[in-house]
Order: sequence, then structure tokens, then C-alpha cells
Amino acid sequence: MSAEPGQAADRRSRRAAAVAAVVLFAAVGAVLAFTTPWNPMPGHVPGGAAPVDPARDFSAAEIARSRAFDAALAPRAYTSLVTGLALVLVLGLTPLGSRFIAWTTARVRRWPLRVAVAAVVLTTLLRLAALPFSVWGEAILRRYGLSTQSWPSWLVDQAKSLGVTWVVWTLALVLLYWALRRFPRYWWTGAAAGGFVLVVALSFLYPVVFEPVFNKFHSLPQSRLRTDLLAMAERDGVPVKDVLVADASRRTTALNAYVSGFGSTRRIVVYDTLLKSTPAPRVEAIVAHELGHAKHADVLYGTLIGALGVSAAVCLLHLLLGSPRLLRRAGVVPGPGGGAGPPGGATGDPRSVALLIALVTVGMQLGGPVQNLISRQIEARADAHSLDLTRDPATFASMQHELSVRNISDLRPDMLERVLYMTHPSAPERIALARDWARLHGVPEPPPQRR
Repeated sequence: MSAEPGQAADRRSRRAAAVAAVVLFAAVGAVLAFTTPWNPMPGHVPGGAAPVDPARDFSAAEIARSRAFDAALAPRAYTSLVTGLALVLVLGLTPLGSRFIAWTTARVRRWPLRVAVAAVVLTTLLRLAALPFSVWGEAILRRYGLSTQSWPSWLVDQAKSLGVTWVVWTLALVLLYWALRRFPRYWWTGAAAGGFVLVVALSFLYPVVFEPVFNKFHSLPQSRLRTDLLAMAERDGVPVKDVLVADASRRTTALNAYVSGFGSTRRIVVYDTLLKSTPAPRVEAIVAHELGHAKHADVLYGTLIGALGVSAAVCLLHLLLGSPRLLRRAGVVPGPGGGAGPPGGATGDPRSVALLIALVTVGMQLGGPVQNLISRQIEARADAHSLDLTRDPATFASMQHELSVRNISDLRPDMLERVLYMTHPSAPERIALARDWARLHGVPEPPPQRR
């Protein structure tokens, strides 16, 4: 009889979590449906009048090199993806992961340390399993001249990346397990709110805490280019105190620029490789694209959507972690009547860390294609913004050609690559957008870029 009130409370908690998950996921879907720039250039017919034809703007040699590079990378990418998912699922959905955690934490008594050790050893194991594929990918980049790193320097970067992973996962898991143990039935309410805050905080702090771990930054020196870029930002109504240069050349020959952070941590960064080899008008076109992201607050928008998605996922996680069948499959078995064991029951046991990481990994993989689709639309809007600001489609087209050739971008991505990996439109699509913009505004279209 004494177990019945507890079971009823558990059912009420699960129903509440299910309702919250449905409401939050529906909210995310509605926001994405109504705020995504499905037609990024007003007045432009999606699909455009200009044909998307790589052969019009890229030579046969450039197309062949792009195809060969993609063919070299694809086996590594797909094999790494399948192997990584298989390993995380084996660890999370069989007793192997819980036994591994029990073995590595056998002499650790305090639960926060057990959770921290579990986070570190599991993420390290997964990174070591992925290391051969990372070496494979780096070897390909070296063969095609895109990597300038020595192997020792590359290994240092891998160690730094692993260290950042340790910090993020340990912080998130310790906070989560504290909530699990402190509020066994309604931990998901605080965890959903905490997850939202954590995502926003990490996005805000990333430019000033995490980016400097991998690169050194300095202000763009006083020059005509700096004056023109800041004047362009002022003309665009985007407050930019500085443009930073990253020492990317110590790692790559690729060209890039990006915007990160928001509010007081927002920054526009250009690679030093870009400044060394790209004419000033093309640099201005690239920075104008980044100003488009800043003007539309794309980083903040993406952060808030991501944070809302994390909150919804936490509610769903409560339902999954409350499944006795799933816990038994993972080797984290509840005690008799569900009342034995650590506070929070089986889900509060650090041995369930492997299951939790597996569920999060699968969720991120499932959400990836949606994120990529939204990202491509937002990038296209930033392209349109660059064209509106510079009013120079010819330079925009030549810039896209240069970026694609130097970075060996995929000129003809297949559907699977588009769904799994593409966060930006392809270069032929972006050049076609420039021609559509020119036609829409009554200016000469960019000529063929093929040389």
C-alpha cells in the first residue's frame, strides 16, 4: 500500500514531463517554421532564374579536384559516423558501459567525483576510438595542401579539444545528477531551466573563454581596409568596435571569416589567410556577409532556439530514463520497488552516465539535418545581405569562386551529404543567387568565373 502514492506521483511527473516536452518541441517547430528565411532574398523566386551549374563557373580541373577531395573524405566521414554511433550505443544500451563506469569509479566514494570520473573516462574512450578517423582526415587535408600543422601541433589541438569536452560534459553532468538526486521525481523541471541557461551562458562565453584556447587574435591593423570595414558596419547600422584576425595560417590554408558571441562578446573574425591572399573588395564582401549575421542576431537566435530545444530534450530524457526496460538493458537495474539504491533511484546512479551520453548523442544526430537545413537558409540570407550592402554581385561571385577553390568545397553535394553535413549553400548556388540579385536590381550579372 505504501508504494501506491509514490507510483501515482511518478505517473503524474511523467505525464507532466510528456506534456512539457510536446509543448516545448511544438514551440521550437513553430518558431523555426515562422522565422526561418525560407525566401532569403525578398522579391526573389526560390530556386532562382539563374541555373545552378558548376561547369559555368569552375574549370574541369577544379570540378575534378573537388570531386576527388570529396571522394577521399566521404569514406572517412561515413565510417567515423557509423563507428562512433555504434560504440556509444553499445556503451549506453548494454551493460558494458555501466560495468566500465563501475570499474573505473570503484575507489571513488563521493558521487560528484564518480560522475566527473565517468564523464572524463567515457569522453576520453570515445575520443580515442575516433582518433584513427581524425588522423585519416588530417592526412587527407595534408595531401590536398589544406593543413599546415605538424603532427605534434595537431595532437596538442586534439588534447585541447578533449579538455574542453571534459569541462563541458563534467559541468553539465554534475549539475544534472545533483538535480536527479535532490529532486528524484521533478528533477527535469530544474534541469530544463538549467539547460537553457547553460546553453546561453556557453554561447556568450565561447568567444572569450574557448576560442582563445585554439587561436590567437589581434585587432586588424590600422589600414584602408580596416577603415572601410568599420565604415561599412556603421553604414549598415551594426555596432562593431573591432574586427579581429585569427592566426589560422598556423593550422590551415583555408579561407574563412565568422561571427560568434552576442551582446558584449560579439566579434567578427577573419582568418589571416584571407587577408594575405584576397583582394580588399572580396574581403569586404565576406565581412558584409558576417555583418548580415550580426544585423539579424543569428548567433543569439540560434542560441535561444538551441536552448529551447535542450529544455524540451531534458523533458523527454526524463521519460526515457524512467523506463525500467531501458535501465535494465543498460545494466543500471532499479532496486526492488524502485526505492533502493542512490537518491533518485537508478537514474541517480553514476553508472547511468553511459546511457545518458548515448541518448544525448542520438538526439543530436537526429536533430542535425534540421539544424543544417535552417543554417543553409540563414547563410543564404546573409549572402543576400552582403549583396544589398556592397551592391557588387561581380565581386561577390568572384569571392565565392575563390573561397570554393581554395577550400576545395563540394560543388555537387549529393542528398546524403547535404542532409548530414552541409551548413552552407554550395558555391554554385551562391553564385546563382548573386546573378538573381543582379537581375532583380537591374545591374549587370556576374560573368562566368571559369578560367
